[in-house]
Amino acid sequence: MQLLADIAVLGVAILHIAFMTLEMLLWDKPLGHKILGLKPELAAKTRMLAANQGLYNGFLAAGLIWSLMTPQFAWNLQLFFLSCVVIAGVFGGITTSRSIIWAQALPGMITLMLVFLAQSIH
Repeated sequence: MQLLADIAVLGVAILHIAFMTLEMLLWDKPLGHKILGLKPELAAKTRMLAANQGLYNGFLAAGLIWSLMTPQFAWNLQLFFLSCVVIAGVFGGITTSRSIIWAQALPGMITLMLVFLAQSIH
């Protein structure tokens, strides 16, 4: 069960690296416009806001990766960073687009449940 939880944590970290890349590097590029359905004018106006948002996604990914490299604090780190992922996903889903709930909050919640299950079995 622990291996499954660790794989899920890594998966959520990779998702947030992808979000970071999209928001920091691709936001105002044609690929970013296509993926996000953004008009170039809006992307240009919001580029710095997206980069800031991307930086936070990078921090979430870094924290989750750190948790996999620090066994003595893994559970605490995973609980904190996955909770941040879920809260950010729910907030984004309420304030921006419901799809954020499915893309961010749901994977975070499933992974959080796997982490709890692995801890309870351990």
